[in-house]
Amino acid sequence: MFGDWFDCREIDELIDSIVADLVKRFPPAGLDDTPVEKAAKRLKGVHNTAFNRVDAFARSHRLNLYKKAHLGNRLKWSLRDAGYPDAFADALTSEFVTVVTVASGAPKNPKP
Repeated sequence: MFGDWFDCREIDELIDSIVADLVKRFPPAGLDDTPVEKAAKRLKGVHNTAFNRVDAFARSHRLNLYKKAHLGNRLKWSLRDAGYPDAFADALTSEFVTVVTVASGAPKNPKP
């Protein structure tokens, strides 16, 4: 009846790979030891890469309300489980969900 309405395997794979990349390139333990300028520069690069991946995913997949919520929840708890501070996980999750909502609502073939 619902088809793939609740199928979130691709979302789980995407979030798992994004969090693994984030942990590798911007480890949570490094937040305390790194000078602010250097940490901001590293985070910006990781941030842009992750957002481009999420944007492309949202534009190429049909994401219903459940899948958008699942994506946000999976990201938030994956970041917390990886050791990132709650405020960081909440802020990044909020930004991801916003990007997904905007990208999934965009027309697939915009008119020139």
